[in-house]
Amino acid sequence: MTEDGQKIGPGDEANLPADADESAVAGPTLQGQAADGAGSGGILGSRADARHISLVLLTLLAVLYTLHFAAPFFLPIVLAILLNLLLSPAVRLLRNHLRMPNPLGAGVVLVVLLSVVGFGAYRLAPAASAWLARAPESLATLQRRIQPLRRPMERVNKAAEEVEQATDLGKQTPQVEIKGPSLTKQVFGGTTALLGTAMVVIFLTYFLLASGELFLQKLVAVLPQLKDKKTAVRIVRETEEQISVYLVVTTLINLGVGVATGLALALVGMPNAVLWGVIAAVLNFVPYIGGLVNTVILALAAFLAFEDIGRALLVPIVFTVINILEGNLITPWVLGRRMRLNTVAVFVGLAFWWYLWGIPGAILAVPIMATIKITCDHIAPLAPISEFLAE
Repeated sequence: MTEDGQKIGPGDEANLPADADESAVAGPTLQGQAADGAGSGGILGSRADARHISLVLLTLLAVLYTLHFAAPFFLPIVLAILLNLLLSPAVRLLRNHLRMPNPLGAGVVLVVLLSVVGFGAYRLAPAASAWLARAPESLATLQRRIQPLRRPMERVNKAAEEVEQATDLGKQTPQVEIKGPSLTKQVFGGTTALLGTAMVVIFLTYFLLASGELFLQKLVAVLPQLKDKKTAVRIVRETEEQISVYLVVTTLINLGVGVATGLALALVGMPNAVLWGVIAAVLNFVPYIGGLVNTVILALAAFLAFEDIGRALLVPIVFTVINILEGNLITPWVLGRRMRLNTVAVFVGLAFWWYLWGIPGAILAVPIMATIKITCDHIAPLAPISEFLAE
């Protein structure tokens, strides 16, 4: 059809001007197909202009702002969702083999979990309290025992102070000291907040476990076509299964690191080996940084426990060997390359979630990122995100 609306016959193509627009011959159908093909690429699509990109960036900034300042609200929800994915295989096992309904199975699983955690906390509390009570006098003991190791650094510091005094013009700059919250408050936020958060997590986890496939049924109900319903069920089931496997396997690996650390430290004569094993298991949820922090903690504790420097250095060396074996041999062999995250993404994620939610965010960073990666694996438009996070 020409621009003035007249139809083009079979032999009229030759009468068209040489510079005639091909879309006039192709017709609106092919134009629509080309437009549809052009708009289907990438996360934003090729139609994304500056206004669209700006809107996406502003939305992303608003989400990050909300996550940061509403952390007391979002943190228990995220933790409950991860616990639901971690514990749902146990609930399904009770339902399939013992014919136990979801509400009862969820209650049994949570009672067992809370009993184990409560018993462990009760047994470890005296040892942890003793270490905290001895902290003031332990500092003096620690300084005395590591004095041979500090002498080279003291010479360097003394030389630096002499240079600073020689170049000092006598001007004193006022110093302002800003005291941040204590480590305990950063982790727990106070006793009242801790108890409130724990109750929210426990009840929300129970309701998620007891509801079973309620949310999946709601999702299927709102989709209009049968094909979409089947696709949604497949994606949700595969995603949930892989996330559950990842969380269960990672938790078992970290528990194994804790057991191995406790046994190894008990063999070298380290006091309260069980306590250090539990700390190692918890910190192992934070890759790289958690192992480094635990090495420093064990080194300081060993210098307090042993007079002999060689025996004290044996403690962090033993843990370092365990940590290297776990990170470079056991975890790659168990999880494989497909479910592992690349190192750069892990460090960026740790910094990101540490900034948003502090120490709890750093502990949950890798499970959250793994959940995001596995979800993106099953949603085609989000495949680039999964590729970026993958090893």
